[in-house]
Amino acid sequence: FWLSAFDCPHCGNKNNEVMYVDEIPIRCCCYTLKISSGNPEMLNRQVVKSEHATIKIPELDFEIQSEARRGSLSTVEGILMRAADELQERCKNVAPETAEAIDQFLVKLRACCAGESSFTFVLDDPAGNSFVENPFAPSSDPSMTIKFYDRTPEKQASLGYQVTQIGGTPDEALSEVSNQVKGEPHGSVGAAAGHRAIAQSNSAEIAEALFRYSTPEEVMTFPTTCYAGCAGGCETRMFEIDIPYFKKGIIMAFTCDVCGYRNSELKAGGGFAEKGKKMTLHVKNVNDLNRDVIKSDTASVQVPELDLELASGTLGGVVTTVEGLERVHGFTFGDSLDEHSRSKWLDFGARLNKLLSLEKPWTLILDDALANSFIAPATDDLKDDKQLMFEEYERTWEQDEELGLHDMDTSSADAAYESANTSSSE
Repeated sequence: FWLSAFDCPHCGNKNNEVMYVDEIPIRCCCYTLKISSGNPEMLNRQVVKSEHATIKIPELDFEIQSEARRGSLSTVEGILMRAADELQERCKNVAPETAEAIDQFLVKLRACCAGESSFTFVLDDPAGNSFVENPFAPSSDPSMTIKFYDRTPEKQASLGYQVTQIGGTPDEALSEVSNQVKGEPHGSVGAAAGHRAIAQSNSAEIAEALFRYSTPEEVMTFPTTCYAGCAGGCETRMFEIDIPYFKKGIIMAFTCDVCGYRNSELKAGGGFAEKGKKMTLHVKNVNDLNRDVIKSDTASVQVPELDLELASGTLGGVVTTVEGLERVHGFTFGDSLDEHSRSKWLDFGARLNKLLSLEKPWTLILDDALANSFIAPATDDLKDDKQLMFEEYERTWEQDEELGLHDMDTSSADAAYESANTSSSE
């Protein structure tokens, strides 16, 4: 993202704004930070808030709406102090009764700013572009939870993204696409509904990794519109592949000939797995680094030797190798990073490079509640690969609830199947 800063030496007015220039995130994000009283360090956490994000403090029934701010880079304390100052200014232009109520509220809000009261800081961003610092990174933060969720059509429209399909009828849309899409097929292309995929990206590397598993014998196409925002008529191409030792999948490929946006995604074939799956790979040689890895959006990643733990949804879905998974994010530090954080991340980067250089063996653990992730074996028979272990487990009630499995109603489909079976028997 771009960070613009403004400082007037004459009147003292200061401001900064965050502008995003990266690809559109597929999912929304929600950060929930529990801040206890007497712990001022938690108020110093950096917060990146996009222009579409809302901030809530449930204990005070207080909300900073998305329209109230542009994208900003601040801290928890800075955001609350600025909100308090703006409310203080409004007291000058309201009735005395309202001003008194605001003053009483400001006492509670400033107590939170000073770390005198415990409260919950909730940052919810339908654009998926916001962030709250984790000082324990790369380990998990016991005081913070991160939730990634699908974007509804209403939120899609509020962000200015294309939702509805152009064209009066499917035949008209198909005719329009046929007239627009000419020439050779696209090699690395994308999908129109990436938020439900095992992995998706507009990266040519992921597209190449997907297409090398199989050569499609039959490609199905259907008309759609560019969901990147230009609303151009396009085609989505789809075909089925069978990944050895894993499962059948569906590759969906999309390219917009109007704006040039492209994306590729891999969807799981079949229904939901009855059990979750945990994969443990003991990395000892170069061949292990070159093993194919499919990490779904619901999988968590652990490397015990680095004290590294990435919750599900952190990296999204990726198709790569063991080495590529560990290199998925580089390290770039700005001038504002304090020396302690800088030295900690430099030490982490050095330890990571040692593992990738195979100076000592290390362990990669993928835990996927939907069993949609995969590490390729090095032998023809899975039982002969002593460095790779698979473990199936029963999902907890909380995991099923987070995945939305409790909300699924299959009664109508079950009744239809039973009726069809009864008719065929007769």
